[in-house]
Amino acid sequence: MTAVTFDFGQTLCELDYDFLMRRLAGRGVDLDAVTARAASAAAWNVYGAKKDEGHAAAWRGMIEALLGSGGVAAERVSELGAWLWDEQPRQNLWRRPIRGMIELVRELRAAGVPVGIISNSEGRLSELVADLEWSADFEVIVDSGRLGIDKPDPRIFQHACAALGIASTELVHVGDAWEADVQGALGVSASAIWFDESHRSRELPERVSGAKSAMEARAALVRHRLLPA
Repeated sequence: MTAVTFDFGQTLCELDYDFLMRRLAGRGVDLDAVTARAASAAAWNVYGAKKDEGHAAAWRGMIEALLGSGGVAAERVSELGAWLWDEQPRQNLWRRPIRGMIELVRELRAAGVPVGIISNSEGRLSELVADLEWSADFEVIVDSGRLGIDKPDPRIFQHACAALGIASTELVHVGDAWEADVQGALGVSASAIWFDESHRSRELPERVSGAKSAMEARAALVRHRLLPA
């Protein structure tokens, strides 16, 4: 039996800039969400550059880059980045559903395909999924903040596969991060769908497909014979 797992942030949900604006407004800070969003690629590069320092440092670096790009005064960026990180377990900023993705999850479940989440998160992802009323859509939610293991460590994928009752070779993992999601999945001989537009600019290795929308992800899952054409 083949199972499918999804990353959460930037795959099932994206950063909710309106929610971020409201959070900052409560601290007397204005954020230009348009310019912050335009700088998101550069901010994610900061995350990648700091990944070896751990998820917390990388997350804060990325958020602080967004705040600075969005016009937040330089002397407040570090303070606000620390505050948002501390609040993240209770007020997760990644809560805006990406169009069509939860519907794709539900189509897989209706087809009898086991579905789960594998995410580098802060320990309260199950609660966020419940807030979104998605709990019934996933058989397994593997949150690195609870497990104590981050992607791309093979053990987090192996943990998810054991919970789903499959061999790692029977897993298709969908995620936006090349190192954490794609290389992580390949590291346990699983297949991967790279959920990022950058897939168009490079030749992908065996067992990796590319997608940047729910429709493209569905097409990749059709090729895996998990959904009808």
